[in-house]
Amino acid sequence: MVERSSKFLLIVVGSVCFMLILYQYVAPGVINFGSPHGYFTEEDEGDIFPTPDPHYVKKYYFPVRDLERTIDFQIKGEDVIVFLHIQKTGGTTFGRHLVQNVRLEVPCDCRPGQKKCTCYRPNRKETWLFSRFSTGWSCGLHADWTELTNCVPGVLNKKENKQKNQRKFYYITLLRDPVSRYLSEWRHVQRGATWKTSLHMCDGRTPTPEELPSCYEGSDWSGCTLQQFMDCPYNLANNRQVRMLADLSLVGCYNMSTVPEKKRAQLLLESAKKNLRDMAFFGLTEYQRKTQFLFERTFRLRFIRPFMQYNSTRAAGVDLDNTTVQRIEELNELDMELYDYARDLFQQRYQYTRQQERRQQRIKNHLQQTHQGLGLGVNLWPSHSRQSSVSTLEDGEVEREEREEGEEGGRTEEAGSRLPTEDYMNQIINRW
Repeated sequence: MVERSSKFLLIVVGSVCFMLILYQYVAPGVINFGSPHGYFTEEDEGDIFPTPDPHYVKKYYFPVRDLERTIDFQIKGEDVIVFLHIQKTGGTTFGRHLVQNVRLEVPCDCRPGQKKCTCYRPNRKETWLFSRFSTGWSCGLHADWTELTNCVPGVLNKKENKQKNQRKFYYITLLRDPVSRYLSEWRHVQRGATWKTSLHMCDGRTPTPEELPSCYEGSDWSGCTLQQFMDCPYNLANNRQVRMLADLSLVGCYNMSTVPEKKRAQLLLESAKKNLRDMAFFGLTEYQRKTQFLFERTFRLRFIRPFMQYNSTRAAGVDLDNTTVQRIEELNELDMELYDYARDLFQQRYQYTRQQERRQQRIKNHLQQTHQGLGLGVNLWPSHSRQSSVSTLEDGEVEREEREEGEEGGRTEEAGSRLPTEDYMNQIINRW
């Protein structure tokens, strides 16, 4: 009797283990690994991204066209992602993510000891990524928006030995809190960095020494104090993010006598806002997981490993009094306003995208449950004839979404949650 019970127990345990193993290999979100050829699907993984803050107060109005960011990125076609890398915004880490951490049919070829990776399209030897770690500083060290938009097409034509006018360029960038970014640049310059090989090309020429004077004599500015760094009126660290995102041709490039100072500042700020708003994607250094989420949903590409939030930086280690912080904010007044604008747009895009995604998931779950009840299987999506019923379901989703976001409450950047679960065991049985 005991032997028979033991055999029965062994069979039960073995069956459970088999089903668990089967679940790991068959359940959606585990088997996909980024879907065919690395493209993102809604079932790729559990939700590791923070819930939008239900108490967030919007500061600016943005129409839906500025919030929706889903691009049919044709990696086998003529599409190119162009990364505008602003100094000390976390661009080096993000740039490495692009060449080492995106799940692709043909991953970038990154070899030890080489500064650049080869990022070819799956079907031919042409690059789909224009960045420091793929094409190098082909348009100059830390080229800005003015330089890249005038330089990238010609550089790619030269590299590929062919003239192409049908390419689509998708510009992306990262922004950072202006005070933290400024302090990080000061510490970097203090250690000997200069970026003096940057071209600053604008309207077909580089600025003259009179237009862009140097803040120091000698080979570098190593050892400079924060006070010296702030006192230089020609310091390009001041409002760097606005200047690098704006169309400098609108204000006569680096010639300060072309446009009055106040008007120049306003033109630069408005141009930077417009260019940022029109970019395919931008992220914020302070919100790594949300940055990952928006990039993946924008380009329908998936990262292999999740982004990590590192709050311990060199800038964070600088002890400042309120007077110094206020002085830095004054020197970066345009950057402060741009970042405030960018952060609001970023949060609204995140909230909008999350709500749209969760609404579609609810509709999909509802239809799957309906199909299961009718014995029709679970992998069906509404056909054109069912669109009216889907529209009816969508009508009440926005209200329900807002209500549930409020009930869940806000979470910190690195907190995680899961999407509504599906009946995976029934899926396994149906498939087998």
